[in-house]
Amino acid sequence: MVAALFLFVSSLAIILVGCHVFTNGVEWLGKRMGVSDGVVGSIFAGVGTALPETMIPLMAIFFGVSEASQDIGVGAIVGAPFMLSTLSLPLGALGVYVFVRMGRRKPFLNLDTRQVDLELRLFLLSFSVGMLAVFVPYRPVKVAVAVFLLAVYAYYVRKTVLEETNVHDEQLPPLFLAPRAARPAWFLIAVQVAFALVAIVGGAHLFVGAVEDLAAGAGISPLILSLLITPVATELPEKMNSLIWLFQRKDQMAVGNILGAMVFQSTFPVVIGLLGTPWLLERRVLVSGGMSIFTAAGLLTILRLRGGLRPVHLLMGAVFYVGYAVYVLR
Repeated sequence: MVAALFLFVSSLAIILVGCHVFTNGVEWLGKRMGVSDGVVGSIFAGVGTALPETMIPLMAIFFGVSEASQDIGVGAIVGAPFMLSTLSLPLGALGVYVFVRMGRRKPFLNLDTRQVDLELRLFLLSFSVGMLAVFVPYRPVKVAVAVFLLAVYAYYVRKTVLEETNVHDEQLPPLFLAPRAARPAWFLIAVQVAFALVAIVGGAHLFVGAVEDLAAGAGISPLILSLLITPVATELPEKMNSLIWLFQRKDQMAVGNILGAMVFQSTFPVVIGLLGTPWLLERRVLVSGGMSIFTAAGLLTILRLRGGLRPVHLLMGAVFYVGYAVYVLR
C-alpha cells in the first residue's frame, strides 16, 4: 500500500510537469504554424492529451488476456467522455472561480461560440450513434458505424482548420528548450512536445497502475474501476492543461482542449470498441454514456439560448457525476 501511494504521488507529479511542458511547446507549435487558438486547443492539445485514455482500451481489448480486460477496455471507452463532460469541465469552472479570487482573471469565459457549438454538436452526433450501435446485432452495421465515426472526426479537423481565423499570435513565454530564442527552431519545438507527450503517457500509465493497486486493496470491481476511477487518472492531462490555460486567461484553448478531446474520444476509441469487441454494453455503462450525452445536450441548449457559456454552466455536469457515482456504488 505504501508503494502504491508513493507511485500515485510520483506519477501525478510527472503528469503535472509533462502538461506544463506540453502547453508551452504546443503553443509555440501553433504560433510557428500560424494557426488559431481553436486548432491549438481542440486538435493539437485535444488529441495529444487524449493518448493515455486511448491507449488503455487499445491495449486492454486487443492485448488483454482475460474477460476483465474487455470490461476495462469498454468501460474506459465510455468512461472517458463521461469524465470529460461531468468532471473535467466542472473542475475548469472551479478553477476559474479560484483564479478570480486570486485576482488573476475575470469571472467570465471568452469563447469562440461557433467552435464550441461545432464541438458539442459533433460529439452528440458521433457518441449518440456509437451508443445506438449497441442495440444493432449485425456486424456489418457496426463496421459501417466505425467508418462513419472516422469520417466525422475528419470533417471536424477540416472544419476547425479551415474556418478558424483568430491566429495564435500573442506574446508567449520562451520555449523551455530555447529560453533565449525569440523564434525557436521547429526541431526544438517538436522535441519538447514529443518529450512532454511521453512524460504524460508514461505518467498516466504509472498513475493507472497505482490507482488499480489501491482499488484492488479496497475490493473494487474491474468495471467500476474502469468507469469511475481509471478515467479520473487518464483525464488528468486535459484537466491540468485546461487549468493552466484558464490561469493564463486563454479560455478558448482551455475549453477547446476538453471539448476537442470529447470529439476525439467519441470517435477513435469507440471505433476500437466497435471493431474489437461485440460492443454489447451492460446497463451501468449505458447509463454512463447517456449522462455524457445529456450533459453535452444541456450545454449546447444553454449556448444557443444565451449566446455563450459561463463558468456556472460548466458545473452542470458535476450533478451527473455525483448521481452516477451514487447509482454505481449503492
